[in-house]
Amino acid sequence: MKDVSTAKFDETVEFHLRTNVDPRHADQMVRGVVSMPHGLGKTMRVLVFTGSDGSEIARQAGADFVGEDELIERIEGGWVDFDIGLATPQVMPKIGKLGRILGRRGLMPNPRSGTMVQPQDLPRAIQEAKGGRTEYRTDRTAIIHCAIGKISFETNMLLGNLATLTYAISQDRPAALKGQYFRSAYLTSSMGPSILLDLATLQALRPED
Repeated sequence: MKDVSTAKFDETVEFHLRTNVDPRHADQMVRGVVSMPHGLGKTMRVLVFTGSDGSEIARQAGADFVGEDELIERIEGGWVDFDIGLATPQVMPKIGKLGRILGRRGLMPNPRSGTMVQPQDLPRAIQEAKGGRTEYRTDRTAIIHCAIGKISFETNMLLGNLATLTYAISQDRPAALKGQYFRSAYLTSSMGPSILLDLATLQALRPED
């Protein structure tokens, strides 16, 4: 992939995994969160929905946007200029109406993805978000699409991120799935061709590799 990269900018490296799950069945959905050990090569803008109980904690931890009603109003007006949304439990009822705006962009906080956190856990969650936190999920065609870094990363950094992501997905195999889990996998850069990966080699990777 590095050899065939000719773009004049630092391309994003993407991982595309076709699974054998049936996304029409809720018990076969694959969804989770993983922290990339080498980050993603970009500055993540973190927004935190919280009241007075968590505002100062979030600001001191480095959140880019912190608030409650005023942030809700901005988003209802069309503003979505952030990369990860976090929320404390107390404000979840208020932001429920933002689901139609944030949900399709993957920005809506929810307990399953670890983006609803207690105020005392905000420093950890914000640090993870800025350091390479990635959410993965199967789309309607049973494919998982994830960035794993930049083409400028050292090969061992990309491999480390790929191993961490693949292992996390493998651990989330749905119990209801029968037969093969992974069908095919590819790596590509923003402007480069897709490169087919060997599934046996891919599944043998471990985060410590």
